[in-house]
Amino acid sequence: MAVWQWFRCFSGPRLQRIHRSPDQTRPDGRSIISLSVCLSLSQGFNYQPKGLEKHTDSILGWVSVASTVWSLSYYSSPLLLCYLYRKGGLDGFVLVCFTLGWKLERWGRWKNPEYLQFISILEENKRNHSPENKRKLRCFTFDFPHWPQDFSWREVSSPKLTKAGVSLLKPEPKLRGTADSILYSVRTLPCHIIGYLVAHTFGRRMLYPGSVGLLQKAMKPMLMQGQAKLIEEYDGQRNKLVACDGNEIDTMFVDRRTDGGHNGKTLVICCEGNAGFYEVGCMNTPLDAGYSVLGWNHPGFGDSTGVPFPQNEANAMDVVIQFAVHKLGFQLNDIIIYAWSIGGFTATWAVMSYPEIQSLVLDASFDDLLPLALKVMPESWRPLVQYTVRRYVNLNNAEQLLKYQGPVLLIRRSRDEIITTGGPEDIMSNRGNDLLLKLLQSRYPKIMTDEGIRVVKQWLGASNQLEEASVYSGYEVDDGWCVSVLQSYQTDRDVLFPWTVGKMLLSLLPKARKYMRNFESTHCTPLPASEFHSPWKL
Repeated sequence: MAVWQWFRCFSGPRLQRIHRSPDQTRPDGRSIISLSVCLSLSQGFNYQPKGLEKHTDSILGWVSVASTVWSLSYYSSPLLLCYLYRKGGLDGFVLVCFTLGWKLERWGRWKNPEYLQFISILEENKRNHSPENKRKLRCFTFDFPHWPQDFSWREVSSPKLTKAGVSLLKPEPKLRGTADSILYSVRTLPCHIIGYLVAHTFGRRMLYPGSVGLLQKAMKPMLMQGQAKLIEEYDGQRNKLVACDGNEIDTMFVDRRTDGGHNGKTLVICCEGNAGFYEVGCMNTPLDAGYSVLGWNHPGFGDSTGVPFPQNEANAMDVVIQFAVHKLGFQLNDIIIYAWSIGGFTATWAVMSYPEIQSLVLDASFDDLLPLALKVMPESWRPLVQYTVRRYVNLNNAEQLLKYQGPVLLIRRSRDEIITTGGPEDIMSNRGNDLLLKLLQSRYPKIMTDEGIRVVKQWLGASNQLEEASVYSGYEVDDGWCVSVLQSYQTDRDVLFPWTVGKMLLSLLPKARKYMRNFESTHCTPLPASEFHSPWKL
């Protein structure tokens, strides 16, 4: 028995934190963490290694720093790399220190009663993944690869799912003759090779900096603190989902259905930005508004595995929705998709693929990645940028959004410095404007003539409420009358978009204001709960 227990400690994961239950009180003292004490702590705490484990943990920390310096030297000094490789000194030293420290750390765990309690619960969970055992395991945060699987894409049968991944909208290929196509392929082969290398090296990391290991390591304490808050203050439930591409997606669910509030019966699924994590991201906005919330990390972010290319992103979004429906018990018409910035890609994919979803809220998002990519790259690189974006990172938010018939709310940041092509002071270069214009043109083509586009652009040029009111008063718009006419049209015909509602030019401004709200802030300012609204429905 003792040998088996030692082996479990030797092969077990690193324990990071012991949580409290949010509905219990703390006992007077604790020396050994039994399960009952773990569930009754009024305040969680980071796991503290003891004795030999504590000292070897420090050694492993220094080895990790040395390993990071070694990795940096690979990129920053090729001559140093060659020299050290020939000598073999640093590489061998790091390997010996790591191996010795790793073995001593495992030996120290065997003497720590808190770790023994944890490893027993984990082993029991692997044998029987019952709700009660899952509840016990949620008292601990530990290395995610060892976390038992909570849901897999294989548990549901859906025509959208194949092992190759869910379907994405693809750019239409240019039609060419057979001989011309072969010649064109040969001529453009260097561009294709360079585009692939750019997308899979620095391009992907520039687009999704949150997937860079050094940034994640620097943010680790903040992420652990944010995760602890969600678990200990909001009774958050962490789950591991397996997507159809094999990536493991780290999620956090906060259930408000039993709180008695109306919003709690609606689930808000959050899609984070390119350096956002559910631990410290946009989850807090719908949480503060009283909704049930499901957050998840992009592939390659935090403890989620994989890399954040569009196909992997859509695969992850799909398994999150399936989990919400089949495990958490929400209907699609009880789900709001809420996305910030680049999260608009997975959000628009979700509502395109699951049109029964109740509504969509896009905060500080854009219509298409290509104009933003061209803004930061040299003009001479234009053909390469166009090919690389369209082939490997085609974030075509507007194209996907236009497939959705449901309610939509766009939130535009008035001083956005990220998704503007002309600078934060040039509000007309905000790509959120283009998203609104394309949406209105798709849904109300009879009104969005050249004159209609001019009117909406004039309204979009207003950067604050005073300027917006001035535009409204200039056109003498009657919101009530416009909405009543639209309601009458919908009642009489009950048709899907696009609507042939006629040339009601004055109804454009009320529509625009219903579809888009201004928030006077920069791109990265957290959205207050007071600014989070359910989209307009006729």
